[in-house]
Parts: sequence; structure tokens; C-alpha cells
Amino acid sequence: MSMKDLDAATQLVHAGRDWDPEWGYVNPPVVRASTVLHKSCEDMMDRVHDEMACRDGKPCYGSYGGPAHKAFYSAMKTLEGPNAAGAWAFSTGLAATTTPLFAFVRAGCHALFSDSIYGPTREFAEQILRTMGVDVEFFDPVASPEAIEAMMRPETTLLMMENPGSHSFEMSDVPGIAAACRRHGVTSVIDNTWATPLYFKPLDHGVDMVVHAATKYIAGHSDLLMGVVVCNERVWPAVYRTAVRLGQAASPDDVYLAYRGLHTMGVRVAHAAKSAERIVHWLLERPEVETVRWPALESDPSHAIWKRDYTGATSLFAVVFRPEYDGRLAPFVDALKLFGRGYSWGGYESLLIPSYGTRSVCKSTFSRMVRIAVGLESPDDLIADLEQALKRLRD
Repeated sequence: MSMKDLDAATQLVHAGRDWDPEWGYVNPPVVRASTVLHKSCEDMMDRVHDEMACRDGKPCYGSYGGPAHKAFYSAMKTLEGPNAAGAWAFSTGLAATTTPLFAFVRAGCHALFSDSIYGPTREFAEQILRTMGVDVEFFDPVASPEAIEAMMRPETTLLMMENPGSHSFEMSDVPGIAAACRRHGVTSVIDNTWATPLYFKPLDHGVDMVVHAATKYIAGHSDLLMGVVVCNERVWPAVYRTAVRLGQAASPDDVYLAYRGLHTMGVRVAHAAKSAERIVHWLLERPEVETVRWPALESDPSHAIWKRDYTGATSLFAVVFRPEYDGRLAPFVDALKLFGRGYSWGGYESLLIPSYGTRSVCKSTFSRMVRIAVGLESPDDLIADLEQALKRLRD
């Protein structure tokens, strides 16, 4: 039975568990090591050549990973589908969204970024890439693929999206944009943390590289920082060599925890999303609320793209309050008892923060928006918490 033919729920349990079946353990061991001893000069050089050729052989040094890394990479490639050629873990989600880009940009080139991209990724583009001589330009995430293609130049080498934007929740036409990138030889990258590989597989839609902040849904327990990239065959060698040359590696302990979290991601994400749906519809009935931005809603501007390309929605969304509450949301946020005020999401706990971010192409209503990440608590309790906090807006 081939792993690729199995349902996602089964893949989450079994993917990556072929690391060494003779050992008999369900989980791979955590090997904390820097030095790897070799049997001979021939063995040493064979391992070095395997690493340089991006072949999945035995490690020649600790930074190339151990059994937990191999299991995690194998699982991520399985989940991302048949076009996944390689995966690599980074010490943070931000490192995964920025470090691989060095493989495709250089002084004098042109790079396109969605205007709704993750804030720290935007800062990297504006404050690091521009100082290196890269011409960075931002595009409207809901612009047509034709409009975005018209922005491409002969010197364009990279385009990066986040779908949806994790504060404003616009969705781009990923297949159309990826096709435009292929026509122009532009490397396409997407931050797919919101959807996870369960609900969207960008490599199947022509994207070259997928980024996940494994800190969030993959690990799922708010106890580690990690990012992972999964690449197609065309870009994998360049991404791999860039990561290795820049000394990027994730610790075996964190990789083990991410791999452990991966096995339960399906039930965690589905449970939280079911609660989120109930809370979203409750919020839409509140007199203080203008709208909710969650692509699974039929009223959401991005619903058509979500319905066409995605198989589900996760539990992160934004609430837009009516104009009279513009700039007046702090009492509501401060009054919450169960929702934590924290900048992450995807863990077992629910979080709520005021929306924020920089936009240079499209307008935002962040001053009257909050972002909600629904966790695993009872939705009844979460609704009661929101209800008591909303009273502060009317006091």
C-alpha cells in the first residue's frame, strides 16, 4: 500500500515512520550530536558526496539532522504531495520564510511580495533585501494573475505570497499566479501556515516552495519555535545548499516535538475549526460587529477562491467592528479572561489580539479589527468570555 494513496488522517499517523522499522519503536530517537564518526575515508567521502548532491544518505555531521529530522522531513513531503522533492527545518518560522529567499535574489534583481505578507517577512524584504540591492515591490493580494504578471520584468526572480493574509485574510489566486511565474521563470513561494497541508497543497497548484511556521498548527502546543520549507524538484537543490551554507538547522528536540505534534494535527485543527465556525456565526449576530473575515464564510470576499482551491478552513479569523468603535477596542481586549493576548496561533489555547500591520498597496481597517485564534476550549465558554468583554465597549 503506497503512502500517497492513503487518506490524510492515515498519513498523519504513519508518514515518516519508515525511518528504521527494525528498531521497533513507534517514534524515532532524539539524537543530540555534533560529530559523526565514519568507518573509513571512503565512508566519509561517500557521505559528503551524498550531502552535496542532496541525496538522502547517512549524515556526515550533526547539522544535517538525525533520525527525528529524517522522519519529520519524510512526513512533510508525504503531506505536501507527489511534487515534494525536499524539506528542511529552521530554528524559527521567520527563518523559514526568509533564509531560503537568499537562493533566488541578488543585487539588481526584482522581487514581488504580497502586500498582506507576514509582518516580519515584510520587514526582511524592506530592511534587508533592499539594502542588498534587491528591488522589492508589493502587489495587491486580490489582484488578478494578469495584473500581477504585468508587474514582472526580465530581472524578476522571486514572488512570495501568504494565503490568506494572517491579519487581513485576503486570498490570492495561487494557481493563476504560479502559472504566470512559470511563464517568466520566476520562483514562487507561499506561506501556507493558515491552511496547513491538510487543506491546501500549493505544490500541486504549481508553486515552487511552501513555507510553514511549524510553531503553530504543526507543533500545536505553544512550546517550540520552528519553521519548515517543502520544495519541488526544481528549487530544492538551491534551497538546501543555501540553508546548509548559512548554517541553518533546527534542534533535534524541537524537530521531535514538531513531528509528535504532526500526528495529532488533523484532529486538533478540525476540532478548533468547528468551534471557530460556531463563534464566527455568533459574532455576525452581534450589534458591535460589522463583519468577520474568514474565507469559509459565503459572505467573505475570498470565498470563491477558498471554495475552489481549499478543502477546509482553520480556526484563525478577524473581526471588523463597526466604525464607531474605531480605535476603542482596548477595553474589550483587556476584559477577556479565557482568550490570551499573545502573538502566535495554532496552539491548544485561544488567543485574541488587535490586528496590526503595514500596507502600501491596499487599505486596511486594522484600527477597528481584532484577530482571533480559536483553540480547544469549549466554544460555549469562549462565547461567554467574548460576551462579557463586549459589554465593556458599551460602558
